Amino acid sequence: MARVNDMTPLKRHRPQPIGEDKIQTRLLHMGTPEGVLAGTVAPPTYHFSSVIYPSMQAYESAHHERYGQLIYGRVGSPTLWALEDALCELEGAHDAVLMPSGLAAIHLALASTLSAGDHLLVTDAVYPPVKQLCKQVLSRWGIEVEYYDPLDLNTLAALFKSNTRVVYAESPASHTLEIQDLPALCHLAHQNGAVVIVDNTWATPLFQKPLLLGADIVVHAGTKYLVGHSDAMMGVVLSQSGVASQVRSYWSDTGSCLGPDDAALALRGLRTLDVRLQRHQQNALRIGQSLEQRAEVARVLYPALPSHPQHDLWRRDFSGASGLLTFVPQPSDKRQVDAFADALKLFGIGASWGGFESLVLTALPQRGASSLLWPKAQYVVRLHIGLEHIDDLLKDLDQAFDAWRRA
Repeated sequence: MARVNDMTPLKRHRPQPIGEDKIQTRLLHMGTPEGVLAGTVAPPTYHFSSVIYPSMQAYESAHHERYGQLIYGRVGSPTLWALEDALCELEGAHDAVLMPSGLAAIHLALASTLSAGDHLLVTDAVYPPVKQLCKQVLSRWGIEVEYYDPLDLNTLAALFKSNTRVVYAESPASHTLEIQDLPALCHLAHQNGAVVIVDNTWATPLFQKPLLLGADIVVHAGTKYLVGHSDAMMGVVLSQSGVASQVRSYWSDTGSCLGPDDAALALRGLRTLDVRLQRHQQNALRIGQSLEQRAEVARVLYPALPSHPQHDLWRRDFSGASGLLTFVPQPSDKRQVDAFADALKLFGIGASWGGFESLVLTALPQRGASSLLWPKAQYVVRLHIGLEHIDDLLKDLDQAFDAWRRA
């Protein structure tokens, strides 16, 4: 096979931070390393598996250095490097590792920091697939998993053992949107020698920075707000320097990688992240306020509302709120909440969120030890508030509540 030229394949060049520019400006210019992406406005998408070298010496040199070298499609490319660099800058992380889904990113974060015989503490309000991962996968590795009340640090303090290695947190929580006191939690965990992993998907790096609050690792389901257009799957693990090498090493050893097209779609999504989130927040706040006035609604769970139990924590640690909220209906049965969801016209029934479209899902949160904000048999309704005109969304909710009452 002919060598294309005598040049060594591309090497990664980390860009310099973009000074003190506002985030709206930085989002448009980050993730375009000079000398690699040739100054194009939209970075090229690199499709390849094998890389051809001009000599064995060049091949061996690249594989010896490995990280940041264009050596094989699975290991990295300018497209993926650009996205990693942008996410590191956004989150304030030392390193970013890209995965094919949010759950895969959570798996990487946990597996790279735990070993057989370790003890793991997980918020009881966690994203349900994480509980399944703990039950079906981590338990087979001999890892002991225990769940803690996200609002009770005193109880959490009593759960630490000599082999507790990781505390896994969500703030806000899945479905129920409790806000955890992350600085206090991180201080407690570090006192006990544990690493803290935080899922920051709801807030994104624009509205919360858990690493600055003390966390060691942040995970995102990039499928949601980072991509933002419901057309690509992605997860990301962002690490502080103390744990970054073990996360990247586990990633390299186990062969997971993100495809270049999904990375390119995520880079595209980042450019509009700020303007999208501002609209999501504006619409969600209006709808949350409207829901609080309805007789059918017992409680709205949205941290930006003053009625939220941890609103003061949200104001302290967050700079905004995204488009996902939950409301607890007045006592009702599944037939009624399903009638409400089925009647909605602009809200699609779907499990994901974070795209431009509005979504609805009914759920029955299942908890272990932690105290609930509603009876155990009480269904809740989760709404993702999209980018549609607020008047149309409010009108759609009104007619769906009519169906609720008829049911």
